[in-house]
Amino acid sequence: MKLKIYTDGACSGNPGKGGWAAIILDSNLNQSSISGGESNTTNNRMELMAPIMALKKIKKKSEIIIFT
Repeated sequence: MKLKIYTDGACSGNPGKGGWAAIILDSNLNQSSISGGESNTTNNRMELMAPIMALKKIKKKSEIIIFT
């Protein structure tokens, strides 16, 4: 299975309130999305949290391309 993952993360203040999100698309263009946040974090943590959490969600062996 081939997957494409699109991610982003941001923070208001640094450190400050932050959030991350990821969209996972399979080869049939089926889409799932995940997101989260923290009250005291940095923009770098949120940028990295998005692909980490997306990879944790994948259960099957797949070819993956990540766009950050």
